[in-house]
Order: sequence, then structure tokens, then C-alpha cells
Amino acid sequence: MKIFGKVRHRPSASWRQATDRAFTLIGDGRYEDAGALLTRAADLEPWLSESWFNLALLHKFRHDWEQARAAGLRAVALLDRSGGAPDWWNVGIAATALQDWPLARRAWQAYGLKVPGVPTRTGGVGAAPDGAPLAMDLGSAAVRLSPEGEAEVVWGRRLDPARMEVLSIPLPSSGRRWGEVVLHDGVPNGERTTTAGPSYPVFDEIELWAPSPVPTWVVLLEAATEADRDALERLASDAGCAAEDWSSSVRLLCRSCSESRMPSAEGEGEHLDPHDHSEPGHPGPLGHRTSGEQWSAERECGIAAPASLVRGLLDGWVADSPDTREWRDLEEVC
Repeated sequence: MKIFGKVRHRPSASWRQATDRAFTLIGDGRYEDAGALLTRAADLEPWLSESWFNLALLHKFRHDWEQARAAGLRAVALLDRSGGAPDWWNVGIAATALQDWPLARRAWQAYGLKVPGVPTRTGGVGAAPDGAPLAMDLGSAAVRLSPEGEAEVVWGRRLDPARMEVLSIPLPSSGRRWGEVVLHDGVPNGERTTTAGPSYPVFDEIELWAPSPVPTWVVLLEAATEADRDALERLASDAGCAAEDWSSSVRLLCRSCSESRMPSAEGEGEHLDPHDHSEPGHPGPLGHRTSGEQWSAERECGIAAPASLVRGLLDGWVADSPDTREWRDLEEVC
């Protein structure tokens, strides 16, 4: 077991034994039993920041955010150092889950991040009020939805160090929707590279933070060219909705590949990604790839749009080029 931070004195053998056993139980999903052991360890060494860090970590795994915040605050009070300590990151996640924005700002700043709305050493203050939600705009990243179930990696926009807005249209198996905000862990678990050069971390979802009222639909398209497909995506975006060609954007990966450094696109021309464990020739979630420049007109498309708009959106797309476009089998799936 790895112990974070510095200790003032060597912890007792009983503390180490209880803690080691607790983390074994956590790995087996036995959180209740692990909690009893970590509570005992904290009783044995209450002065040790790691005692409370470990309890805060357990409460994070259990999504018990009140307890995670309380244990995390005890941990940071006993730290020999502040900047970069993972104890503060856990406090930031718990505070974000509870929408305790003053504490979240304090935690991220103590960790060493620049946070709007927090007094600076020079006496200035950021533009955001201390009690308002954070809006840090940390750029693009990827998030693994439902990491313990049918995991799916999608693109998103980081709102702060612990929250991401989902910008892709997730498959219905994830139970997530376009536009939802998820709480995510702080340590990346994989990476996605792009042909343009930049790479993006993949974070694991912890839980849904803010749901989206916009339903997900699946529809079969006949799009004669890629330009026809792209036109639907632009039309949806202009209407404040989203459309995504699942036939080209979805790949099935094993856990090992998903959690490694992976290209975000499937490759070009005759190249077939050796890490793609889907079945070529099958549409949608099984992957639909054709070699070379060949284009398959039948596309399975995900659409995120209100029920009152989705059919009009598709009809408008067809009306713009009725000879090359058609849609059928529209179904709400999430």
C-alpha cells in the first residue's frame, strides 16, 4: 500500500496492518468492512494525516460526500505541506459534489491551481463571487462513462478540476446524455491522441452531477456522401442540438486498450486500427468501417434534440437535398 505525504512519526504496526487489510477489502468492493478497519486505524493514529486521507478516499468510493468532506478536512489540517497534496484534491472533489463552492475554491488553490474568485497573495480577487459555481474552462478532455459497467469514452469540456460537460452523444448503454455534467476523478486513466498532435487525458466518471433534459435518439440515415452527413451535424448544431455519426465515431476496445494511449480516430485509407475490437461491416456500436475511400451511405446516427424538434430537424435535412438524403426508424433510446 502506498502512503501519501510525510509522517511525523512511524505509524504503529497495528495501524499498518489495519490499513493494508482495509485496502485489500476495498479492492474486493467490501467497503463496509474496510470502513471499520480504517476507522480503527484513525482511532489508533488520529494525529496522522494519512488516517483521515484514507477514510476520505473510502467515502469518495462510496459517494458519501458529507463524510468525505469531513475526513478530508481533518487530513489537510494535519498536513506538513499543502501545495500538490492529494488530500486537497479529494477535498475539492467532495466540495464540488456538495456544491460547496467556497471550499472547492479553497481546495484547488491550496493544491496549487489558479482559481477565479479566490483572493490572491497580492490582495486582488478573481472576478467570480466566492459562492458561485466554478467556471475555470480547462479545455477539452475525455471522460470514461460508467467505468465499472459498459464503459464508454466520450469527449467533453472541463468546467473545473472535477466536472466535465459531455459534448459527444453517448450510446444508450452508458445511461448518459449529451450536455450532462459528470463528476470525475482527478488521476487520468488513459489518453487519446489526435492527428493534429495534441493528446488529451481520459478521466473516469465518479457520478452524474447534473442531468440533461435532452433525450437521445437513434436514426438510420441514407447519406449519399460525407458532405450529406456533415450537413445534418451542422444543422443540429445550429439549432442548439447535436448529431453524431455513430457508424464512424464508435469503436469497441478492450479495457487494456481503452486505458492506454490511443488515437482518437480510426485511421485513414486502408489502415485498420489493430486495437479496434469491433467487427468491420456491422453498423453502429459494433463498428462500421470501410477500406480506402469507399463510403457507405447507410449510417446509424445519434441525435440529441427535444422531441418537439427532432423530426423537423431530419425533415429539414432531407428537404435541402431530397435526392441524396433519407431517414427512417427514429427511436428514443435514452
